[in-house]
Amino acid sequence: MRASVAVVGPFAGEMTVYFYAILFTRYPQVRGLFPDNLDVQRDRLLRGLLHIVDLVDDAENLVRFCSRLGKDHRKFGALHGHYPAVGECLLAALARYAGPAWSPELAAAWTHGYGVVAQVMMHAADEDALNRPAIWQAEVVHHLHRGHGIAEITVRPDGPYPYTAGQYASMETPWQPKAWRYYSPAHAPRSDNTLTFHVRAVRQGQVSRALVYNARPGDVVRLGPTQGEMTLDPGSDRDLVCVAGGTGVAPIRALVEQAARNGIKRYVDVFVGARTAEELYGLDDMLRMSQRHHWLSVRAAVSHERIAGLEGTLPRVLGEFGPWYEHEAFLSGPVDMVTEATAILARQGVPQERIHFDPFDVPALEASLRSRQMTDPAAE
Repeated sequence: MRASVAVVGPFAGEMTVYFYAILFTRYPQVRGLFPDNLDVQRDRLLRGLLHIVDLVDDAENLVRFCSRLGKDHRKFGALHGHYPAVGECLLAALARYAGPAWSPELAAAWTHGYGVVAQVMMHAADEDALNRPAIWQAEVVHHLHRGHGIAEITVRPDGPYPYTAGQYASMETPWQPKAWRYYSPAHAPRSDNTLTFHVRAVRQGQVSRALVYNARPGDVVRLGPTQGEMTLDPGSDRDLVCVAGGTGVAPIRALVEQAARNGIKRYVDVFVGARTAEELYGLDDMLRMSQRHHWLSVRAAVSHERIAGLEGTLPRVLGEFGPWYEHEAFLSGPVDMVTEATAILARQGVPQERIHFDPFDVPALEASLRSRQMTDPAAE
């Protein structure tokens, strides 16, 4: 299976386009489950496949990943009958682009592998349906512009919304139906069941721009179940190092708030970064928290301004402090930042199981980083 992925790799974009084309042609009834613009969806399909193939020899993590997928797919309206259709078209797309490398043995391996994945996903979805809804309607109750295209948006779900500090939620807006995006609550769970998200308007990002510039109190969005494993281990006594870039400060802030609530007895170092000092979103809030908690230290970094004591990328500034080899690490922000910070921590001797980050739309990134850390701690 890994060999076949390598073969179709150069044609990955074409293959995913072909997959959706034949899926909608053969099974037009499923088209309504997908957004009008499939660009993000095609990318997620490819990355999900890469992650599954990467885990093919790791049954425990494969089941965990596919179970999360199955639960999350409930929000799309996925039914048992949809899985065979997807499998049929996926194998047809792989066969077309694998060319001569596609053999009866390879077809059998993919058929078996997809069957296992589908069964795990369906079982997880069925179990999840017994305990909670597939989606929550959530009313916008507060909307605050923070400048630089960032808004704090507070919503109130229509029922109890379980989550753990550090996790993230998927959100669908009325302006872009069926287009789901991921955002992290910027706090530990609240007694009033409200959730506050930090959203940056991304260029060409129709969902994020609608949330920042169009959303108003009274509007209703839909939430899928929370996901993510970047959470605190209450049984650990290790000090923490946290790195937050941009709106990645949201889950880090939630972790710090949860640590304070737990009566933490360990030290926490937080690094907050941005391109310029003016864009250091969330720094003032984190500094106020550090004044209330003696165990919390907060440092800032800017990458595109020459400011004494602040200049440098987040990973570089992180490397100037430490050592971190005895710490638990939490990373949140742009992909490049997470990748570089992971490499720096690995070089300092932090084992991969103590470096935590949630990849949102890039599960393949997580897989590749984990593999590199296990095989070569100094790899960049």
